[in-house]
Amino acid sequence: MTDTLQHRSCALIEALGLGRASDVTAVTAMTGGVASDIARVDVGGQSYCVKFALPQLRVAADWFAPVHRSRAEYEWLRFAGHIAPENAPRLFGHSDDLHGFAMEYIAGPQVRLWKTLLLSGDTDEGAAARVADVLGRIHAAASGTRFDRAAFLNRDDFHALRIEPYLLFTAGRHPDLAPALCDLAARLDAAAVTLVHGDVSPKNIQLRGGQPVLLDAECATMGDPSFDVAFCMTHLILKAVHLPGRNVPLLASVAAFWRAYAPHVTWEPASELETRVAGLVPALMLARIDGKSPVEYLSEAARAVVRARSMALIAAPATRLDALLDRVADRGSAS
Repeated sequence: MTDTLQHRSCALIEALGLGRASDVTAVTAMTGGVASDIARVDVGGQSYCVKFALPQLRVAADWFAPVHRSRAEYEWLRFAGHIAPENAPRLFGHSDDLHGFAMEYIAGPQVRLWKTLLLSGDTDEGAAARVADVLGRIHAAASGTRFDRAAFLNRDDFHALRIEPYLLFTAGRHPDLAPALCDLAARLDAAAVTLVHGDVSPKNIQLRGGQPVLLDAECATMGDPSFDVAFCMTHLILKAVHLPGRNVPLLASVAAFWRAYAPHVTWEPASELETRVAGLVPALMLARIDGKSPVEYLSEAARAVVRARSMALIAAPATRLDALLDRVADRGSAS
């Protein structure tokens, strides 16, 4: 932990009226994030989680993003807490000056990180369905004309955090696929259908008593809901490649995710959204191999499998998720 994080954490506690700097008994840096400094702060017998956006992400490639995204993340969490109180952390305030906020510190014997469970071989379809249900409820609530979009008109931030490092950077590494990837990027850039989280990944989802708690919404923007759906599905598929002995239930959890999510799609025909998801998943699969933020757990052999199958699917996209999963599993289905 740096002295800077210690100082900023104490300053945030004071700014939010949660205590005095002299009341802070411990500041413990938390690991795992590449886009923010995160710490547990103990003050007055209470533990808080504080989070500060970083101007440069901790990855091998140069990757910069505006720190004011912290406000959009805070507002996403606040809206999610209104729609699904069990599925978002309790918030204690945000500081624009410090580009940070405080929320509840989520811990306890009934709290497990979904990514850890998946990598350990736990492939309960129920968890995927519960995540999808929460996400669908949030998307549906934010798709109406009464939703206040003011805090989420940050398309440039989403471009810097997601479209450029995932799709456009990957397009630069695969010139033959660049037209398809750039077309996907342009469509995502132009979309403003509903409120998008932007990082619905198992590493950002705690399961508390079996209920998902969604975190890390710093990519939040008005956008295309297909991104959130495809992003989460991509992580489940990558873990199916990583754990070949569990690939059948992991791919089944992708199907369960869609079954739970689809009933919430009221803003357009669900089949149209499904087609966009099926087209985006392979692009994100390739991006998690050859983009700016590759997943860390795949072997070189597994990366080669992902690369080959995603490239084939980008060149000849599936239009339905069952066909996509058949081809990902190499079951020979047509699109």
